[in-house]
Amino acid sequence: MKTILFFFFLCFLGGNFFSQTLKTVKIGSQIWTSTNLNVAKFSNGESIPQAKNQSEWKKANDDKTPVWCYYEYKAENGVKYGRLYNWYAVSDARGLAPKGYEIPDSSDWNQLIKYCGGIMVAGKKLKSISGWSNKGNATAPNGFNGLPGGFVIPEGSCHGLGTSGGWWASTAEGENSATVRYLEAEKNTSEAYPDFKSCGFSVRCIKLK
Repeated sequence: MKTILFFFFLCFLGGNFFSQTLKTVKIGSQIWTSTNLNVAKFSNGESIPQAKNQSEWKKANDDKTPVWCYYEYKAENGVKYGRLYNWYAVSDARGLAPKGYEIPDSSDWNQLIKYCGGIMVAGKKLKSISGWSNKGNATAPNGFNGLPGGFVIPEGSCHGLGTSGGWWASTAEGENSATVRYLEAEKNTSEAYPDFKSCGFSVRCIKLK
C-alpha cells in the first residue's frame, strides 16, 4: 500500500520529476548536461505548451509564445533526442533550465568550443559516438554526447534527424533571431549562427557556478 501511495505522490509532482535527474559531464572548468533537455514544465512548475502538429507549432510562433515538440511530433523520438523548444521557451522568465542550472549563453559555448580545440575541430569531441550518418560520429568523444536530433522550421516541419544537431544559446541576435550552435554529420566544425526564434532546437544546460 505504501508503495502505491508513493507512486501516486510522484505522479502528483508533475511530469518533470524524473527528467530533472540530469546526467552531467565536466569539460574543462564547466559542468554541462550530457543529454538534451526533456522537460515539459518550467522550473516554477507551470506547463510549457506542447505542439502536437505543424499547425500548433506555427500558431505558437505567430503568437510569439513558448512551445515544444517531439521531432516529427512523435513521442518515441523524445526518448533518445529529448524535446525541441522554440526560443520563446528558452528565454521565458519562468525558467526553462531546472533549478541549479541555466541555459548557456554565447560566451559559455565559446569557452566550451575553445577548450575542445576550436571551431574547426570541436565536433570530433562534442558529437556522440554513434547515430550520425555519413561516418560523422565523434572520433575523440569527451562525454558531451551531442546527438543529431534535427530541428523544426518556423512553419512546423522537421528536418535533419541523423545529420544535424542544433542547440540554443540564451543570447538574442535581434528582434527575431538568436544564437544556435550547430554540429553536422559531414563536418568536424561546431559553428554558431543566428536563426529564427520560431525554430525548434535542442537545449543543453550548464551548472550554475
